[in-house]
Amino acid sequence: YYVGSCEDLHQRLNDQNTGHSGYTKTGKPWVLKWSQAFSTRSEAVQRENKIKQKKSRRYVEWLITAAP
Repeated sequence: YYVGSCEDLHQRLNDQNTGHSGYTKTGKPWVLKWSQAFSTRSEAVQRENKIKQKKSRRYVEWLITAAP
């Protein structure tokens, strides 16, 4: 799974799937499983860091299945 934040989700996904993103080149094709919107970039980065701090695939999978 890839966890990250961006301003334009559709552009980011396109960049990942067309090889414009070096870190995610090998995981193609990427499929959006879950997203969450925030009012500010700061809030988004804080949430991203909290998810990454858990270092848990299970937690990410739980987020995906718990999404409405």
